[in-house]
Amino acid sequence: SPVIQLKKQRAMLKMRNPAKLAILARKKTIQKFRDKFYPTYGGMALQQRVIVDNKIMQKYGAKIDKISKKLLMKLKKTELERVKKNRAALKEK
Repeated sequence: SPVIQLKKQRAMLKMRNPAKLAILARKKTIQKFRDKFYPTYGGMALQQRVIVDNKIMQKYGAKIDKISKKLLMKLKKTELERVKKNRAALKEK
């Protein structure tokens, strides 16, 4: 709906807080592990994906935490650039 689209546009112009960035970093890290160890993850049934997620978290949970902290630092650095780029695109329109 148009209301939700406007909210998304406004959100793109603001800096995300560290908690949201941490969630995003963790999701990206988990997705990298899924892609690496289970390339057919997208085509699996829901129940099988749950099993795969549990296996990944059990086996690589500590490693995921460590990598996501490093990725969080990179995301914090690029956050300002992202906002500047979106604001410049808005001014061009």
